Amino acid sequence: MAAVSDIVKRRAIKERLFFIFKVVLWVVIAYSFATAETWYRDYPRVRQFAYGINTFLTGSVLISIGRFMFIALYKQRNTKNDRIRGNYVLGINQIAALLNVAFAVIGLMLMFGINPKEFLTSITIVAMAIALLFKDYITNMISGLLIMFSDQFTIGDNVRIGEHKGKIVDITLANIMVKNEDDDVVLIPNNTAFTANIINQSLQNSKKLSMDFELPLAHSYDHEALKNSLEEVVKQYGGAIVTGSFQFKVVGVGKDVVKYKLQFFTTKRDADIRRKVRSELYQRVIAYDAEQARSRSND
Repeated sequence: MAAVSDIVKRRAIKERLFFIFKVVLWVVIAYSFATAETWYRDYPRVRQFAYGINTFLTGSVLISIGRFMFIALYKQRNTKNDRIRGNYVLGINQIAALLNVAFAVIGLMLMFGINPKEFLTSITIVAMAIALLFKDYITNMISGLLIMFSDQFTIGDNVRIGEHKGKIVDITLANIMVKNEDDDVVLIPNNTAFTANIINQSLQNSKKLSMDFELPLAHSYDHEALKNSLEEVVKQYGGAIVTGSFQFKVVGVGKDVVKYKLQFFTTKRDADIRRKVRSELYQRVIAYDAEQARSRSND
């Protein structure tokens, strides 16, 4: 944790130094326009180059100030909130980055003597064609921004998105990065997440462990024996499981299978314990199924 804190502090210092550098350069160029007008008149190419840089710096400085203000106001309003949404800050940073790119492009156009307004007007048809070609990526990016500013989830939450379940480690304009119980990082496209059913376990109780499984109808007649067998596994972990939280029930009966649901609460958020308990419970279900099959074959 200390190493992560040091990295965050160094990054913040670099951002401040870079901001100061931009402000100083912006002031120097703006001052030169007022004091070296004759020199710029003699060297129009230099003036054009300086004007492009000044345009970019003007936009970039204003964007940085707005970014600092929005993040500061957000943190101030959420000082008493234990669940500050880091993805809100990500969203502000992403918008700031996109605006900086836009001003950089405008600055480059001005450096080369291209009128941005005329250029954009002349490539309207091309821009429409590009928008159609990259429609999926653009909608994915827009979905990412909407997710960043939503209240559905934030970085660090344990979620289930469609068939994927795990902890959110990052949110980008392209996808949501979810680390599952096997420590595999799954990349879920923002469009998929935006339209999928999402269960945020962190908003409920992240200490709850749930399991769903099926058994053949012919092997499911002794419900009490199966429940006791699974409960024995849970009891082996003693203080790691909340006493009395074990629940086991039938949630559905199909043509050939019976659907079960098992859930209980752990005393702390320990991923290793949860992984071990889940694995042993599944092994016990497999063993019980095999025992029932042998019993029926003997009959």
